[in-house]
Amino acid sequence: MTRLGKRSASRTVPRRARSWRDYRGYVYVLPALAVYLAFAVLPALHTAYLSLFEWDGVTLGSWVGLDNYREVFADPALRGSVVNALVLVVFFAFLPILAGLAMTGLLARHRRRGMGVYRLLFMLPQVVPLVAVGVTWRWLYGDDGLINETLGGIGLGSWARAWLGDFDWALVAVGLVGTWVLSGLCMMLFLSGVQKIDPQLYEAARLDGAGPVREFVSVTLPQLRGELAVALTVTTVAALASFDIVYVTTGGGPGEETTVPGLLVYRLAFSDGKVGLASALGVLLSLLILVIVYIVNRLARQQESAEGSRP
Repeated sequence: MTRLGKRSASRTVPRRARSWRDYRGYVYVLPALAVYLAFAVLPALHTAYLSLFEWDGVTLGSWVGLDNYREVFADPALRGSVVNALVLVVFFAFLPILAGLAMTGLLARHRRRGMGVYRLLFMLPQVVPLVAVGVTWRWLYGDDGLINETLGGIGLGSWARAWLGDFDWALVAVGLVGTWVLSGLCMMLFLSGVQKIDPQLYEAARLDGAGPVREFVSVTLPQLRGELAVALTVTTVAALASFDIVYVTTGGGPGEETTVPGLLVYRLAFSDGKVGLASALGVLLSLLILVIVYIVNRLARQQESAEGSRP
């Protein structure tokens, strides 16, 4: 048969009709998809719908269109809550990542007996409920708490203050609680990434005379790009969606110094009867989180592509 005849014969062969066996794999996905639609997608769409109304949660709501979104941008208190959340990103994301990298450099290089105990202690904040964490740190920050007592004992009593009630230090104090909570999580992510690094890379670096710092910067850090992206994503979301720690420690005070969008959404919806405005703030907060997560992952992929294209 000629080449032209083969082509015509191949074109005339009918395509096999798909049977149910070709789609049965999707059956296993349906339960999880149904749960995701019921508890994630539909509530999000309903929240976006409510943001277009002025509603107190009880009586019949009235259509206001985009007025709730305009109020979010016009109200200084609402804008200030977003600014506070962005400040917390420094304490919830950047400081824990730096602390996690430092602890990873120490624990990964020096393997001694009892390292599992150190890992357990660093990971403990992730096991303890955040409400319990907030209560504990509220006691530590108290006027007669451990921090002020320690400062007085070492001769720095002038530094003692009501940390959670101080207008200048309240947000920093709450942010340091987040640093303590998330540092262990970052460390565990980085330690899991270190275990996949080829030991020959470390041997080559040591043969070239690299010290501990140079070895970490040249070998360990470049191999942890994926883990860094995951850690930055998780901690940034935790900062922007923070509620538990702020609610238990300061309740948004003093004044509005520690008010964050998550706490303000709760207050507007359940205390002030402004469900539509709370929904609009929640939608904007979700969009902000999605944009930041997209940027972080996009930069991580670009960095991986750039490294992969190098000869």
